[in-house]
Amino acid sequence: MTRSASDSLTPGLYLVATPIGNLRDVTLRALDVLAAADVIACEDTRVTAKLLKAHGVKTPTLAYHEHNARRVRPKLISRLQAGETVALVSDAGTPLISDPGYKLVRAAAEAGVPVTAIPGASATLTALSVSGLPTDRFLFAGFLPVRKGPRRAALAALATVPATLVLFEAPSRFAAALADMAAVLGDRPAAVARELTKLHEEVRRGGLTELAAHYAEAGAPKGEAVVVVGPPVVVEIDDVEIDAQLRAALSSGSLRDAVAAVAAATGASRKRVYARALALQNDD
Repeated sequence: MTRSASDSLTPGLYLVATPIGNLRDVTLRALDVLAAADVIACEDTRVTAKLLKAHGVKTPTLAYHEHNARRVRPKLISRLQAGETVALVSDAGTPLISDPGYKLVRAAAEAGVPVTAIPGASATLTALSVSGLPTDRFLFAGFLPVRKGPRRAALAALATVPATLVLFEAPSRFAAALADMAAVLGDRPAAVARELTKLHEEVRRGGLTELAAHYAEAGAPKGEAVVVVGPPVVVEIDDVEIDAQLRAALSSGSLRDAVAAVAAATGASRKRVYARALALQNDD
């Protein structure tokens, strides 16, 4: 599908979503923009070249990634200020997700350059939609740290987030990361989505413990995968239990300390625990 050179765009920066696997998962508008742009800034020119060749797009490309971004970004801004059109793509999916694109967007905005998003495929949303887990509230947490200690610390910080978690993980760390998730987050329901939109697409669902055991035995999966983890289970605690814990805490500490301790232990709001503490004092 070759676009005519007469197809023009308003000068500016265009954030173009590209397929996450299947090369046909690209929008007509995305192809129009890629064909009409003066240059396409991409993570890996070899990866983007495959997409462009498949759709007959001959626009020149320029590498823009975390290792050269500081050097290349000013050049792109200069071209944008000169009235050129720049399309920014990632290797797969929507740009700016786990890549340095946001710095280019910020620089363009500061320079008064128009920025337009061309929406499309996203591994995050694709995995979430097929996971079978709650989708009304979710948090994308990107890649976890490589080493076990920092990884578990990062997971501990996410443990109380009242939302479904979406994470990326590399094949070599997959089994270890799932084991750490099970250890820190508990045996929550989860799903592993890999090779999304490709011939060998797989979505494996189960508890974190079960999934960790499977990949420990099966070995590293092919390609990067998306892990979707269900939100923490909120157990509603009644006033009787809160009162019992408050009485114990108040017997050896101040009202303020007792409220803080019971709120942390039960997950109840400080406002609710404080109201119960005042009620107990009035009863006494």
